[in-house]
Amino acid sequence: MEASPQKICRALISVSDKTGLAPFAAALATRGVELISTGGTAQALTAAGIPVTEVAALTGMPEFLDGRVKTLHPVIHAGLLARRDRPDHLAALNERSIGTIDLLVCNLYPFAETAARGASRDQCIEQIDIGGVALIRAAAKNFDAVTVIIDPADYDRVIAELANADGMVGTPLRRALAQRAYAMTAAYDAAIAAWLGCEAGEVLPERMAIAGQLAERLRYGENPHQQAGFYRLALTPTDAARPGVATARQVQGRELSYNNYSDADAAFELVAEFAAPAVAIVKHANPCGVATGNTLREAWDKALACDPVSAFGGIVAANRALDVAAAEAIARRLIEVVIAPDLDPEAAARLAPRTALRVLVTGAVPDPGAAGVVFRSIAGGILVQERDRAALGADALRVVTRRQPSEGEIADLLFADRVVKHVKSNAIVFARNAATVGIGAGQMSRVDSVRIAAEKAAEIGRAAGASAPPTQGAVLASDAFFPFADGLEAAIAAGATAVIQPGGSVRDAEVIAAADAAGLAMVFTGVRRFRH
Repeated sequence: MEASPQKICRALISVSDKTGLAPFAAALATRGVELISTGGTAQALTAAGIPVTEVAALTGMPEFLDGRVKTLHPVIHAGLLARRDRPDHLAALNERSIGTIDLLVCNLYPFAETAARGASRDQCIEQIDIGGVALIRAAAKNFDAVTVIIDPADYDRVIAELANADGMVGTPLRRALAQRAYAMTAAYDAAIAAWLGCEAGEVLPERMAIAGQLAERLRYGENPHQQAGFYRLALTPTDAARPGVATARQVQGRELSYNNYSDADAAFELVAEFAAPAVAIVKHANPCGVATGNTLREAWDKALACDPVSAFGGIVAANRALDVAAAEAIARRLIEVVIAPDLDPEAAARLAPRTALRVLVTGAVPDPGAAGVVFRSIAGGILVQERDRAALGADALRVVTRRQPSEGEIADLLFADRVVKHVKSNAIVFARNAATVGIGAGQMSRVDSVRIAAEKAAEIGRAAGASAPPTQGAVLASDAFFPFADGLEAAIAAGATAVIQPGGSVRDAEVIAAADAAGLAMVFTGVRRFRH
């Protein structure tokens, strides 16, 4: 049977976030609602001249244990939990002189924010709310009779309903607020569980609680017939503070699409791999140009040269504050999103005429070596893994051919290896002078990835009037071993002079022999870079 609207006669207010508290409480008091409150909240209301009864006056027990115990009392919880449609419940209250509580206004200690700023263990533990969670769950359970508010953003909504319904709150709003309450307590507990797991160094706990906060309803998902939204979530306190598209400030342009979010994240995580000024251009989750340079403008020019056709409508990421020279060059192209840690004022002015261009400022660059997890959904579950944060230096390379790579080749091999881990498998990257010159992605056969990268690079080179294919004299990175020599032979035919790959195939000897026959240098890393 559907519950009826409920009159608000008595309210318990106990909040950590006092935003909008005084005007809201004053509006309740004006309607004759009796206000009950706890320590700091009661002091704030009294200071605002709003009459309030302290909880201790009802329970007969002042708060103690440094405030850990104040509302955990039958007088409070019975007032919230008693069913109004049960005469026996109401009789039990009358026997004990306990009054009902019709409205709970409560929000919790800021645990997640405290953990995210790197507070000490003791400080974090003291921000784990117990009484507040118990109050919220009790009130939400009894939503047929009790209204629960956990967010100051809902104050006006409730006051408006009281004004329009003669001091009552209808069932639809009570139910909606109860859902918000339980979602919030679930997220709160998830943050605590994640922090405790992080403290214990536990990457894959037996139970993983994941909670998100809706940040934006998107126009649609990957396609117009799919609903979509962007939720901010934190699997660990480290993830909560990680700079990127999830925490960025949008300073220009229309709202981000589902695909914009995905591609901007991929591009920004890629440029974070490099210490030198770097630019990445991403299209449909794969890079179509990546480069480093002495300046962002130089890096942009080199990245764009890799595949200027695919860059149309792409996503651009930079690992430095975007300067005017780079902004001027980017503004000449149709680009969907630019994401960077900062934006020079002159650069902002150059991008401003591109009103559809979305510009995101993150404040910092993510640490590619920081611990963290990534996950993806499958039907009925999620897959969770550590972020690929393996960074290889020259000392990690094992030369397996007769020819040693030159110093310049080693630098390009390491550059290409950092890029290839951000390309969808099977992944192949040709690079020269700290810039990609050919990329093959997402093929079922590794040799096809090599051929596509080489053929597309040759086509772009011809269009640019180059006398030789861009892959001539370039190095090649493969995200996994070559299962046959045919992939390496295709790289040799494209003009590659050195190759970096994990090794580990049963045919490694055959592949090495092909490299030696062509005078190619090849190094093994032992680190596979699959990205699906």
